[in-house]
Amino acid sequence: MELEHVLEVEHLSVVYRDATIFGKKKSFQALDDVSFHVARGEILGLVGESGCGKSTLSKAILGMLDRAEVTGEIRHFTKRPQMIFQDPFGSLNPAKTVGWIVEEPLRAYGKYDAAERKRRVLDMLERVGLGRAQAELRPAQLSGGQRQRVSIATALIQRPRFLIADEPVSALDVTIQAQILDLLWDLRRDLDLSYLFISHDLNVVYSICDRVMVMEKGRIIEQGTVDEVYDHPRQEYTKKLLSAVRD
Repeated sequence: MELEHVLEVEHLSVVYRDATIFGKKKSFQALDDVSFHVARGEILGLVGESGCGKSTLSKAILGMLDRAEVTGEIRHFTKRPQMIFQDPFGSLNPAKTVGWIVEEPLRAYGKYDAAERKRRVLDMLERVGLGRAQAELRPAQLSGGQRQRVSIATALIQRPRFLIADEPVSALDVTIQAQILDLLWDLRRDLDLSYLFISHDLNVVYSICDRVMVMEKGRIIEQGTVDEVYDHPRQEYTKKLLSAVRD
């Protein structure tokens, strides 16, 4: 029986066009005929070197590409998909408290009164390993791991079922990386989440993902279970990536 999907992408292509000083258009194809799906409850990894199109794909999925030609189909089967960013410090308002930051999506949503918003914020902070004390602090007063927990709480406060995690642990040291990966794993189980997990680190992807896609120059060149791709890579590019982390 076919698994329920939370996301389907079919024949997605993205082209950037920039005007030159001579009035001609210069084109760059960031994505080329990308197709895949994310099943409910799945963590699907996406790996590739910097500049291969990983971030463009995540922005296309969330409708965040304004100056690009986007063709193909993107079908969401969940509401309010969200992103966890690579740099939590850059994505958090430095002038506001943690409680204010996590509550902001609920204020924009407009469904709950102030008391219910606060209750939901404190509950979500507890879920990600923070508490009432951290709710009164500003991002600069937190550690890198705590800031990423705030970023995760903010992404989850409206209870989405699908998240894009864009290099969520690359800015953290190895010990904190493991803690955040464990948190994402537990949240998947507790909140019925699915992830598209983007990373350049194949070891991290292997540790948390069910399946993995390999991207090179805007194309998905290989995909399968993590064991299939890691143990029996078919493409030379995949073998090169694996060799780099095994040496």
